[in-house]
Amino acid sequence: MQTLRSQTVFSFRALFVMLALSIFNLGASPATAQVTAFKQAVAEAAAKDKGIAAFYQANKYKSIWTGRGAKDRQRRDALLNAVTNAADHGLPVSRYNPKQLKALLKQANNSRARGAVEVEMSRIFLQYARDLQTGALVPAKVDSEIVRQVPYRDRVSYLTNFTKSSPKRFFKALAPTAPEYARLMKTKLMMERQLGQGGWGQKVPSKSLKPGQSGNSVVIMRNRLQAMSFLKRSSSQTYDAAMQSAMQQFQLTRGLNPDGVAGPGTMAEINRPIESHLQAVMVAMERERWMNRPRGDRHIWVNLTDFTAAIIDNSKETFKTRSVIGKNVSDRRSPEFSDVMEYMIINPSWFVPRSITTKEYLPLMQRNPNAVSHLEVIDSRGRKVSRSAANFGAYTAKTFPYSLKQPPSRGNALGLVKFIFPNRHNIYLHDTPAKNLFSRESRAYSHGCIRLHQPFDFAYALLAKQTNDPQGFFKAKLATGAESRVNLKAPVPVHIVYRTAFVTADGRTNFRRDIYGRDAKIFSALVKAGVQLRAIGG
Repeated sequence: MQTLRSQTVFSFRALFVMLALSIFNLGASPATAQVTAFKQAVAEAAAKDKGIAAFYQANKYKSIWTGRGAKDRQRRDALLNAVTNAADHGLPVSRYNPKQLKALLKQANNSRARGAVEVEMSRIFLQYARDLQTGALVPAKVDSEIVRQVPYRDRVSYLTNFTKSSPKRFFKALAPTAPEYARLMKTKLMMERQLGQGGWGQKVPSKSLKPGQSGNSVVIMRNRLQAMSFLKRSSSQTYDAAMQSAMQQFQLTRGLNPDGVAGPGTMAEINRPIESHLQAVMVAMERERWMNRPRGDRHIWVNLTDFTAAIIDNSKETFKTRSVIGKNVSDRRSPEFSDVMEYMIINPSWFVPRSITTKEYLPLMQRNPNAVSHLEVIDSRGRKVSRSAANFGAYTAKTFPYSLKQPPSRGNALGLVKFIFPNRHNIYLHDTPAKNLFSRESRAYSHGCIRLHQPFDFAYALLAKQTNDPQGFFKAKLATGAESRVNLKAPVPVHIVYRTAFVTADGRTNFRRDIYGRDAKIFSALVKAGVQLRAIGG
């Protein structure tokens, strides 16, 4: 760092000496003096930012924004247009302050002022480019459980590549290329227009409604479903078959049981204001920016808020199953991250995590040494220890020298198969003997790992890429009862995400509950950064 700073200072001093000599010792013309004054101003302003300083030093302190040529004009017009419309992407326009930038350009009536504006435009360009391509926020600073590795680009490369590209095409290419981002942006603009027209109307003044009912609350709910585009225009004042069908479609887009009855849970969702939904869409766009990199032609997509895990092949969902995720308490919430699945273990042993061993099981064994008898006590050398030889009462959570292990069995906590993508969070996908939880609407009950409703079918889908008989292969390994590791010949990227708003390929926007409160934190941080909700045409 010190070396870079010294180089920057040295280059600035060298430039200053060069400029002074050219002006005073060589009888420079007024035009030359203007050029050197501009370059000196650029060098002074750029010295505060090593990335910008490095670019202009390599560029010999020539303008890329403020010159009179066509290329500079095209670049500044493209930048001003981009930052003026930054709100379309849900970005903080105040960070770029296009009005002030335009005013500075108008006021730059001498070489030094133009040099200062030149550098300011580069600074704003870099801020906007990074915000649009990889997000306006740093995920881990918003919530420590969002441990996503954001693919930040080199700042100097932004400027270098921009000067070699078509300005309009460069700005267009910054946004995430995943189809989901374009769908979310389309939804955002549509909802902003709806908000400008008054939103979705009056809230339904009823705790619940069911088919066959009529009255004022039914009419208000009818109007609300129409405004949301779930129901065609109608004058019906009865909760009829058409309204029941519309309600079922609404419920499906909210992850609710599609029974067509507006119970308390459904009513809470239908009365959520449009502003809340718009916030979810804007947060989803920011999350997409954090993941602006290839996801893999084949990848696994685990959406925590949707309680599902899916296999995606060439942008198409080829398999999907329900999931159970981490309980909403501080040490159990499932983190968000991406990794690569390398293998599966059939008939797995469960090595009980240290936190569960000491917090949950040690107190039980201290009261009764034979408690949780389905677990084996293992010493530091991996040997099984007789419970009669272990004095559990002599240890604390910190000093307990043993680990606990559950051998392979149908009652194993991991079920009969687990899927491993080695990571420091010790999170993986697995089977479970607790099948009853999958019938519930909200499924946050685990210690953090992802339990699958159809783990065998999930395994067959993965193995189909490397064997002609995936089911037969899997069942043969299973029948042995012995723990067996099966490597995936082509490792598969795994993305554990948290999307409370997403748009299906047919254009239907879905919303889910903010079960961990993470979206609320993200939107609050976006607002603090300068993002604003807006209504179009209101």
